[in-house]
Amino acid sequence: MKYVSTRNSKLTVPGSTAVLTGLAPDGGLYVPESFPYFSEEKIRAMEEMDYPERSATVMSAFFDELSYDELLDIARRAYATFDGDPAPLVKLDDGLYVLELWHGRTHAFKDMALSVLPLLMTALKAKVGQKETCLIPVATSGDTGKAALEGFSGVEGTGVVVFYPDGGVSHTQRKQMVTTRGENVDVIAVRGNFDDAQTAVKRAFGDEELKEALAKAGCRMTGANSINLGRLAPQVAYYFSAYVDLLAADKISFGDKVDFCVPTGNFGNILAAYYAKRMGLPVGNLVCASNDNNVLTDFLDTGVYSLDRKFVKTTSPSMDILISSNLERLLFEFAGRDGDVVSEWMKELREKRSYDIGGERLLEIRGTFYGGCALQDEYAGTLARVYEEYGYLCDPHTAVAFNVAEQYAADVDSDAPMVVVGTASPVKFASTVLEAIGETVPADDAAALRKMEEVTAFPVPESVYALYKAEERFDKAVNVDEVNKCILDFAHRL
Repeated sequence: MKYVSTRNSKLTVPGSTAVLTGLAPDGGLYVPESFPYFSEEKIRAMEEMDYPERSATVMSAFFDELSYDELLDIARRAYATFDGDPAPLVKLDDGLYVLELWHGRTHAFKDMALSVLPLLMTALKAKVGQKETCLIPVATSGDTGKAALEGFSGVEGTGVVVFYPDGGVSHTQRKQMVTTRGENVDVIAVRGNFDDAQTAVKRAFGDEELKEALAKAGCRMTGANSINLGRLAPQVAYYFSAYVDLLAADKISFGDKVDFCVPTGNFGNILAAYYAKRMGLPVGNLVCASNDNNVLTDFLDTGVYSLDRKFVKTTSPSMDILISSNLERLLFEFAGRDGDVVSEWMKELREKRSYDIGGERLLEIRGTFYGGCALQDEYAGTLARVYEEYGYLCDPHTAVAFNVAEQYAADVDSDAPMVVVGTASPVKFASTVLEAIGETVPADDAAALRKMEEVTAFPVPESVYALYKAEERFDKAVNVDEVNKCILDFAHRL
């Protein structure tokens, strides 16, 4: 399998290069040169597999430099850290399901890929003989940071420095990050929002002077954000798994379409579902659920992607994003895989803060994607309603998806089952959950967790309570223009 850049389809590299470099030299994202195809027979065979086997089967279509057995070993080691089934499909009602992706160590869907990525990188480094330390700068809106820290902490030949928006993550998300153990990790607050942090990290990847200085320190930058193909491939697997679970339960027959509603900010999670569809999985409509920062909803409505809007801090902070990096991969497909067209759109976004893909391409995209948004007071009500009606407690991001799934059902005539993708555990947002279900919220975060557990009987892992007793190791805050210096300083400490 070869990969091409979204900004230059003539540039081809193997999977090892795509994973170990993250971004293409022209600033584009790596995508498959062509999509592998999974036949009915191959999909049905997954019914008898456990989740690591399903994951290895999908990943083997992306990474042929590693054998199936090597990928299975990676998947087994990664998902052994999870609490039970890594991706259980929970039935709420006839035709309504939740795909729970938060049973990993950090209680968010980012664990599904970031438990795999360090092991995948290590195996690919060995294959190609790379000796330099992989230095991984990560911008996070809340969940990616801790998942990356947890995944890479202590992994030989790697170092992770996480940048998060100061005041822009939940208390639990922050505690998870700043209490991380390990000598090869660093955590830094950035004065600004997530887009500021993400833009600074992207610029670092294109800074030749920084790359030369890192090389002298024996380091080479790579990405662990959702722009890295090594993140995307493991995510494709859980959409196959959900479909196969419905098959195994006799809820569908092969070929029946299944709709997925995904809460998204950076577009990587829902893009993985689109990739699954391109690979032969009978996916129906993909419902893109946004919060108050509804840039994707507006794009799917008008075809215009515009940053001229107010950034809103919400109670679903992992979706507080205006620059959706992975949308570039989708645009590449609907631009006829013309890198020049994509490059021009990205240039317009940088210089004019917007681009317009035109009506014809928009209609093509809307043949698969439906966009909707839910404001804070709306999805808080949805969270309470889902809890009351089904006895199911979800986090605010998943509540956004439930709300938009309801909008979709009222707007679109579809008899396909709806799978709402659950992206985080309620334990990460106890105060928000308590407020949504009408409970008084204790001022103390640990007390809020205890109360949520008492009121709802939702089990809170002891590891989450332990966060509030753990020592905070990182308290540094910097301006956006200091990010490069922080990366280089970290390299010298590795």
